[in-house]
Amino acid sequence: MSETCPPEFLDLAHRLADAAGEVISPLFRQKIDIVSKDDDSPVTIADRNAELAMRKIIEATFPEHGIYGEEHGQVRLDAEYVWVLDPIDGTHSFISGVPTFATLIGLTRNGKPVLGVLDQPIAKERWVGANGVTTLNGHAISANSDIQSVSKASLFSWGIELLYSDRGDDYQQLLDGVARKRFGYDSYAYGLLAHGFIDIVADFDMKPFDYCALVPIVENAGGVISDWDGNPLTLTNPGYVLASGNETLHKDALAHLAGS
Repeated sequence: MSETCPPEFLDLAHRLADAAGEVISPLFRQKIDIVSKDDDSPVTIADRNAELAMRKIIEATFPEHGIYGEEHGQVRLDAEYVWVLDPIDGTHSFISGVPTFATLIGLTRNGKPVLGVLDQPIAKERWVGANGVTTLNGHAISANSDIQSVSKASLFSWGIELLYSDRGDDYQQLLDGVARKRFGYDSYAYGLLAHGFIDIVADFDMKPFDYCALVPIVENAGGVISDWDGNPLTLTNPGYVLASGNETLHKDALAHLAGS
């Protein structure tokens, strides 16, 4: 379970989500320029300006805190507290007019996630995980999955690209073992897992700004999240992420990924 998060940091996280949403919402389903980054992933003015808005608030409120942002780099990563920002997780969805993208706001203490926000500004849905509880728009929720085995579980993943990753064969074993599977829901799927509607989420090539916010959301809802070898997720983990609705199911999913 994540460590305690002070209330003033929770208040700031809400302010950050509000600020990002004010930038992003007016640009949704509008014709805006799309730029390819060095890794060929897309970025827009919405991504960049939303992150700038959040960084400005952090610098003005807690200038001693670090920031790890997707679009504008890293500062003070040796600080006790580091904010981990992904202004639009799911830019492909955003530019396609699909409201499954989200603003992700994580806070780590000494590298360990202690607070997570997943904000979908179009649907006006906000998941917050911290201090032993995960809420959706202020109401406590629970992963509460009674599914104990992969063979009865639903699996959501970002895309079939997982089959072509370095661990594509491992993923194929998990994919073959589940009862149902869906692709393309971005981080929104982790919010639905924390709410008890999805059993397993498996992804790869995830950076800290993709998963740090998700750890407290899943864990404080009673779910389990780790890398594909069962290790805790921190600022320095490799990019394979697995989330499950309960410990027993998680162990079974890890066994499938390990080929056992």
